[in-house]
Amino acid sequence: MTSRAETTNFESISYHYGRLVSDSLPCPDVSLMDFLAQSRGQSRFYWESSRDAVAFAGTGTAIELVGWGENRFETIRHHAAELFAGAVRLNAEQPLAAPRLFGGFSFQQDFMPDNTWADFTPAHFVLPHYQLVSINGETWLTINANVPFGENPLELRDGLREALQAKIAELQAKASQYQPKPLKSPENLSYPMTYETWRDNITDATTRMKSGELNKVVLSRVAEARFDNRVDVLIPLTYLADAYPDTYRFLFEARPYHAFYGATPELLVSVSGDQLSTMSLAGSIKRGATPEEDQAYADELLNSKKDRYEQGLVTEKIRERLTPLTRDLTVGETGIMRLSNIQHLHTPITGTLKNNDGVLPLVEAMHPTPALGGDPREMAMGLIGEYEPVPRGWYAAPIGWIDGDMDGQFGVAIRSAVAEDRRVWMYAGAGIVAASDPQKEWDETGLKFRPMLNALGITD
Repeated sequence: MTSRAETTNFESISYHYGRLVSDSLPCPDVSLMDFLAQSRGQSRFYWESSRDAVAFAGTGTAIELVGWGENRFETIRHHAAELFAGAVRLNAEQPLAAPRLFGGFSFQQDFMPDNTWADFTPAHFVLPHYQLVSINGETWLTINANVPFGENPLELRDGLREALQAKIAELQAKASQYQPKPLKSPENLSYPMTYETWRDNITDATTRMKSGELNKVVLSRVAEARFDNRVDVLIPLTYLADAYPDTYRFLFEARPYHAFYGATPELLVSVSGDQLSTMSLAGSIKRGATPEEDQAYADELLNSKKDRYEQGLVTEKIRERLTPLTRDLTVGETGIMRLSNIQHLHTPITGTLKNNDGVLPLVEAMHPTPALGGDPREMAMGLIGEYEPVPRGWYAAPIGWIDGDMDGQFGVAIRSAVAEDRRVWMYAGAGIVAASDPQKEWDETGLKFRPMLNALGITD
């Protein structure tokens, strides 16, 4: 079998980032959490969902891509395509072990990092130095290196293979040693926004809606927890994986001990070749204590005029944004998505793309959906900046991965938190429409805080 490396004319390729060279080997008996735990103090990245057969984790940094302003999506797309165009895989036996970029975008295009988001930019993607992939019970480790233009990748084969084998031996020697311990209770838990401010913001928003200038806006608030010791983010991630297996769990920690993590139920978009899938997710209600009570709550949500209006608005706007990019688009039946503590209205959407340009044009077209921004989009984004005293940073924004074909999968970064050493900021939002009641929306955000609070051991 002839490898890509053996058929590539290396001297004919010139790239801004040099040339990506990778090698892969099986790495049995090492879990993603083992891998991440052994990489504490390094950059770390993680993406997993029980809905898919494949999960990834990465450590170290081979290459970083960043973007700013309104062109940040195109900047990342251009540099990612350039990076992957001349990539050389020394062992392509397992295609899913191929290199992937992990990263995300800010919610607002004019986002400027503040103290909480000091190590995050409006667009930031990392190609990890080591990447572990779990595929239907198998694990493979990939090493990625950025090679200067003048070097022949084939001459690096032995050195990369030796480094890869040494890393596998190190991981296996310490496998299964990570045992997450419960975090101690925080020394302080606070909610910076008062109910009175929340109520006034919603009253102002609904007044605008009744006058016809606004259809919907999504408002969020934050909770801040301060601990005596540095927060081990693998503890909440392990809890979230156990308690919310049907979510997309993620970790982006480009700088040690400053991590964005979460467990989002909402897929922004997934692209494979010319096939896309996404969803409309809006409306929320709690779970019941019995199957009968649970179904009663689900029926209440399905029959709620307010929530069906919100869901319909989100679905229609997604249809409008995707129709110009697709040859066909199928909107499924609206049903219930059940998570451990909450139920949502859910509408699956699939389609066939007109052009195979990868996932990023879809990410740009979709963000922010009315489920996280509002309608009209520009007015809603302006009001969010006006109403919310704490910057969203990457909250409610696209986060995910891109592969060498420029395909990928992105979630909407809700049910999320940013941990900075001993401090954790948690975010929760609610969709506001003309029929919204401030107290009910306040209670809904309280329900949405629960996964992140419980993940930190905060049960009161």
